[in-house]
Amino acid sequence: MLCRLFLALGQEAFTEFMRSVSIGKLRTYSLYERVKVRFHLPKLNSDTLRKAVPKLYQRIQAGDEDFAADVAQVILVAHLDMVCDVLDLLSIPHNNGFLSSKTDVAARLTPGWQQRVLDQLRGKYPERLLIFYLNYLAWENLKTEEVFQPAPAAAG
Repeated sequence: MLCRLFLALGQEAFTEFMRSVSIGKLRTYSLYERVKVRFHLPKLNSDTLRKAVPKLYQRIQAGDEDFAADVAQVILVAHLDMVCDVLDLLSIPHNNGFLSSKTDVAARLTPGWQQRVLDQLRGKYPERLLIFYLNYLAWENLKTEEVFQPAPAAAG
């Protein structure tokens, strides 16, 4: 499902997501070494990550779901402020964007939740990033295989 999600959003969005990765946050959350190994990079910095994007995307295109899950984690750690805002909007308890395994997230994902969250946070965060996280949250908690495609923004 995550590979399909990345492919549905396209290579341009994937490139944008990877350019927003914070090497500092990877170190803070002890992901730096794991990412370096999983991404097959002899050294990990913004430049090597940017240059690796085409090869990383090929792995997504090949359907490597475990790799896609690692990429998703890297992207979301880089955007914990957005993750927190989404979870707060949905009244889902969390610890700085991290969920407890005891939290019943699915119960809070009521019909139309993705569109409501997108409508409220559109403009505060990149839309493709929000769509990515909303789909990720649905996949992780509702086990959905369907990719959420939002309604167009209302003309203002």
